[in-house]
Amino acid sequence: QVQLVESGGGLVQAGGSLRLSCAASGRTSSSYTVGWFRQAPGKEREFVAGITWSGRSTYYTDSVKGRFTISRDNAKNTVYLQMNSLKPEDTAVYYCAARTRFIVTMPRSPAEYDYWGQGTQVTVSS
Repeated sequence: QVQLVESGGGLVQAGGSLRLSCAASGRTSSSYTVGWFRQAPGKEREFVAGITWSGRSTYYTDSVKGRFTISRDNAKNTVYLQMNSLKPEDTAVYYCAARTRFIVTMPRSPAEYDYWGQGTQVTVSS
């Protein structure tokens, strides 16, 4: 079992920045891929960014490329999502998710992840 806790959400003006954290506990000795997802009201949960266990490979959805950066500190069992140049359309609940089963490619579907955090609200005002 892996427990995930997100933090760092809040209210920010357009153009501002936030850094989300996803702290893992439990079976953290296992290698796991981490993805950040977001879900706006009335919309499906969508992939935002992902990072492999080693941290060497990162992936982003097109709408956040150049603005968001995902990183991880395995010594602290924490994954970060630095969000810059925020836009009102980034408003959503942000979730981190972990996959402990081996996979070659970066999973982008929520169904491919094993563990989820409770989510943190990000609101960007115009």
